[in-house]
Amino acid sequence: MLAVLSPGQGSQKPGFLTPWFDLTGTEERLRSWSALAGVDLVHLGTVAGADEIKDTARTQPLLVAAALLAAEHLPLHDVTLTVGHSVGELGAAALAGVLSAEAAITLAGARGREMAAACALEPTGMAAVLGGDPDEVLAAIAAHGLHPANRNGAGQIVAAGALDGLDKLAAEPPAKTRIIRLQVAGAFHTPYMAPAETALATVAAGITPADPARILLSNLDGSAVDDGREMVRRLVRQVTAPVRWDLCMRTLADLGVTGVLELPPAGTLAGLVKRELKGDGAPEIVTLNTPDDLPAARDLITRHGTPGQPPARTGGQS
Repeated sequence: MLAVLSPGQGSQKPGFLTPWFDLTGTEERLRSWSALAGVDLVHLGTVAGADEIKDTARTQPLLVAAALLAAEHLPLHDVTLTVGHSVGELGAAALAGVLSAEAAITLAGARGREMAAACALEPTGMAAVLGGDPDEVLAAIAAHGLHPANRNGAGQIVAAGALDGLDKLAAEPPAKTRIIRLQVAGAFHTPYMAPAETALATVAAGITPADPARILLSNLDGSAVDDGREMVRRLVRQVTAPVRWDLCMRTLADLGVTGVLELPPAGTLAGLVKRELKGDGAPEIVTLNTPDDLPAARDLITRHGTPGQPPARTGGQS
């Protein structure tokens, strides 16, 4: 069984889309999507610097566009499962058939703008807590008035909230942990993003989703969702809810996934899967970053996909 992963914010690198412009239609596609996203995706993917592409309003549609652009060059009919991390869920939902590419880009543009606006309301931030006992880490996060915004598995929990709370966590870290402050605009996936969730719900109300054509996992609880409207509700809710990537990876293991392909900009999610899903049952992993990686990606799909068979379905929420 093959899973395709769509990465989230923080995975972007300056110029990472430049090699894709060697393929016919790339510039036209990105210019079309730019009009929907409200940002210049061609500029952002090629010549923009690191500071410019870490702007939430720009990063989010750029990442969704990158995943969908690369996926157009893959035999997705053989893919069994898709899952994304944070804003990557929009790309995964499009690849599963819940959203059109245009709807996913539109939602990503709105999501990025509204989350950036919410970040400007008061100073907040995020910090990765690496190592330690998970229960002790969660207790320390709560003790400082913070929220566990991302539970990424592989010994990584991301705390988010007020800057003074993050300072106190760094000054009094849980045993056997390392705290790394993240260069982000605010406390994503926490109640601080409530205004963005409300605004995104208004945009999402104008979109008519379809039910997924393949297994689609949700960051909310790692479960497979088989109802398109429920997935859109979850995508909106995820703006303020923690990303449970740990549970998504557990589902990959439970379903017996044997191959994992991460779309560009690839590497972060593949690394988490490699550290978490180890041993004899570890999946084969391919990272797709440039067109030079397409042969390996297609070969992985051929060997681990399910040609000629309907995708497996699991119980979701409806």
